[in-house]
Amino acid sequence: MPAAGRYPGGRPRCPSSRPMLRTVSLAALILTLAVGGGALSVYWALGAREGVGAVAIGPWVSFPDLGTPGADPYSKARIARQGLLSLGLAEGLTFAADRDSDGRALSRDCRYEIEGTFPPARFWTLYAADASHRMLPPQGLPRRPALNSLEALRRQDNSLSIAVARQATPGNWLAVPGNGPMVLVLTLYDTPSASSAGIADLALPAIREIGCDA
Repeated sequence: MPAAGRYPGGRPRCPSSRPMLRTVSLAALILTLAVGGGALSVYWALGAREGVGAVAIGPWVSFPDLGTPGADPYSKARIARQGLLSLGLAEGLTFAADRDSDGRALSRDCRYEIEGTFPPARFWTLYAADASHRMLPPQGLPRRPALNSLEALRRQDNSLSIAVARQATPGNWLAVPGNGPMVLVLTLYDTPSASSAGIADLALPAIREIGCDA
């Protein structure tokens, strides 16, 4: 009867490599899940509509700390990922909306009305953009998909009504090219609202869906 741990003839028996392989495989699986889960959570946080440092006013969302020394790491990473130039609080404030006031995702296949008052600012711009907040190209439109405070027509009470559509519309018309999702970007330049602690109390216009193309 050979001794335990030895082959017949007295040669020592090699320990099995199966437990070691099982341990290595388990460690690799845990490491993959940890790294992959962490990367996915960061990706979700950077793309989240309302994340760290966000201020939501109806469908409009702003990250007022961008461009300031107090900006959180997620906000800095979000700007670096999008490749955008952020404004300091003394320069302006940017709001973006990817949904209407009823919570439906904005689409270039639909027509919208932006109605209400804008916060006080020396100058403001409004344009249609892609998911990275880059202005959409005209694609055959007679004008670029942008509007500003110098050309906007106002009512007697200083409120505005802006049509957002591919087809030309009388009055204030924000041209929207092509098809697919979009983001509306409103930037207020040299506004006292940016230096105020009550940004969340600002009044911004509503975004209402008028209809969609079949």
